[in-house]
Amino acid sequence: MKINSISIENFRNIEKLDLDFDDVNIIYGQNAQGKTNLIEAIYLFTGSKSFRGVKDRDLIRFGSDFSKLKINFESENRNQNAEIRIDGKRTAYLNGIKKKSPSALGEELKAVIFSPVHLSMVKDGPSERRRFIDNALCQLKYNYRNVLKEYNRALSQRNMLLKDISKNSSLADMLYIWDKNLAATGAKIIYQRNKYVEALLPFAKEVFDGLSGGREEIDLVLKGPFDYRELSLKEIENKLLITFEKSRSSDFMNRITTAGPHRDDMEILINSKSARTYGSQGQQRSCVLALKLAEASLLKEMTQNEPLALLDDVMSELDITRQDYILNHIKNWQVFITCCDADTVLRLKKGKTFHIENGGIV
Repeated sequence: MKINSISIENFRNIEKLDLDFDDVNIIYGQNAQGKTNLIEAIYLFTGSKSFRGVKDRDLIRFGSDFSKLKINFESENRNQNAEIRIDGKRTAYLNGIKKKSPSALGEELKAVIFSPVHLSMVKDGPSERRRFIDNALCQLKYNYRNVLKEYNRALSQRNMLLKDISKNSSLADMLYIWDKNLAATGAKIIYQRNKYVEALLPFAKEVFDGLSGGREEIDLVLKGPFDYRELSLKEIENKLLITFEKSRSSDFMNRITTAGPHRDDMEILINSKSARTYGSQGQQRSCVLALKLAEASLLKEMTQNEPLALLDDVMSELDITRQDYILNHIKNWQVFITCCDADTVLRLKKGKTFHIENGGIV
């Protein structure tokens, strides 16, 4: 998989930009000049939302009514093109044909993004770790995104009913209907998340072993109201129904659904201790790098195609040994690296450089 060129119009601080890419692409410049904006534009072609957690309308350049992105790329030994238009919402086109949803682009383009924002995956609460798993699964299984939407819709409706029950207790008899809907879709999410974590772990162990020089071992455990391991889809569904019944008094008190996959966590352990609680800053950074490299390796294995590697302001914070280790894991992939000083990475790998300033190339 390779992006040959990109055209950007009215995106973030970029008014107009047309670039041709190589296998290794280094985007350098001072902070707040547009380096991450370029990486973000590329990432949108995976069908995902911005990795910076902003709404689509915030991607449009200030003072403009729309944003337009277009790439020419190679995938499965053929040349293709894709376009994204943003005018309050995103519209996607593949080879000139409008797609039903921008997420459909993810069937053609895969990418793994490394960014300082991902350090929150270890440091912050469970939502960041759930998001990591869900984003990875959305690239691997196109229907998973629809299951998430279905679950969140059922969860919202159940929570609305819980608020209504606080005013009218006779509505409590309707709760079982939403319990069944939530258990059916929730079981699909838990089952896929658990399978993904199990598949990810061997790759994460290998990378973390390399980053720590064999001194430490990483482990990953998907945590919920019961032990998910070795359970079938139906068994998870049945246990979820029981969980919802047991947590009803708490749900009534809090007026929200207090248990389910929306509350689950992926515990990250170093030598059997919580990386979030006991890990040093260096260990936490190594955990994130191990997880992202493992994600890329698993994506490659399951799709038989190398994903794009997008390294946003990560390499300059690592010593040369760790930089070299990361680049060796993604050799033969197309790589996009942002940094303040191009020499930081160029001494390790030859590539094409782009000096960006005020949203333009200088």
